[in-house]
Amino acid sequence: MATTTKKDLIERVAQETGLPRADVRRAVQSFLEHVIDELAKGNRLEFRDFGVFETRERAGRVAQNPKTLERVSVPPRKSVRFKVGRLMQQSLDGNGVEMRAGAMADD
Repeated sequence: MATTTKKDLIERVAQETGLPRADVRRAVQSFLEHVIDELAKGNRLEFRDFGVFETRERAGRVAQNPKTLERVSVPPRKSVRFKVGRLMQQSLDGNGVEMRAGAMADD
């Protein structure tokens, strides 16, 4: 399994759209910053057919250091949950259509 980086995605989008890489980079970075800001506010992000991002509160617990067997208190914390959307799930199952710009609804 290969790893795709943000730089790789920016390059692909720039090639497909004909937009300058610098513009695509700014747009992608702005998008990611807005996703982080919304999740930090506790908001749910829904991208129809792609998926849903939402925060969850993880309860505090008592854990154990496996090396020393010392008990350690782990405080409650927030985590991000991603639920896969319909088109992405179909694609992962091998039944989806290849995605291209404009193929997804602008919801």
